[in-house]
Amino acid sequence: MIRTTIQAWRWPLLLGLIVAAIAWQATLRRTPYVLMSAAEKRLGKMGGVNQMAHGPLADSASRAVVRPSPDLAYSTCVFDLSNGPVTVTAAPVPARYWSLSVFDARTDVAFVRNNVESQGAPIRIVLIRDGQTAPPGTTAVLVPGGHGIALIRILVDDRARFAMVDQARRASCCGPVAP
Repeated sequence: MIRTTIQAWRWPLLLGLIVAAIAWQATLRRTPYVLMSAAEKRLGKMGGVNQMAHGPLADSASRAVVRPSPDLAYSTCVFDLSNGPVTVTAAPVPARYWSLSVFDARTDVAFVRNNVESQGAPIRIVLIRDGQTAPPGTTAVLVPGGHGIALIRILVDDRARFAMVDQARRASCCGPVAP
């Protein structure tokens, strides 16, 4: 009786395990894309696509950037390379620390550089996808998937200085490469 029951359930159990393994793999593979898509939509409402948006200092209600730090000012550019390369420029600001990070469609970091590495100079990069080229003399960053988010983070260690930092960071920009 027990042996017959085990034999009767052997194939349904095996099929259930196979379906569970496939679902698990699909979830692992798709989750980063789903999360980035949601972030792109949320941040795209602030400034559109291929345009830099400069957010206010984070507070307890801020959630445009996931888990924002209250001592960081964020500028974001949701980019889409389907119509060609995009230039991102992070302008120097009067702060102890600032950085530019680029995240691809899978949430992986495609590029990161900070003010120390750039020696306080502007950081200018051209985002490209497979099959695209950057203008000569520029720093090309290959972005798998062709879309993602460029994020500038600026340490604001004294909120009284935010107006000065905010004015300087507005020189940072993002947009299509001029033909």
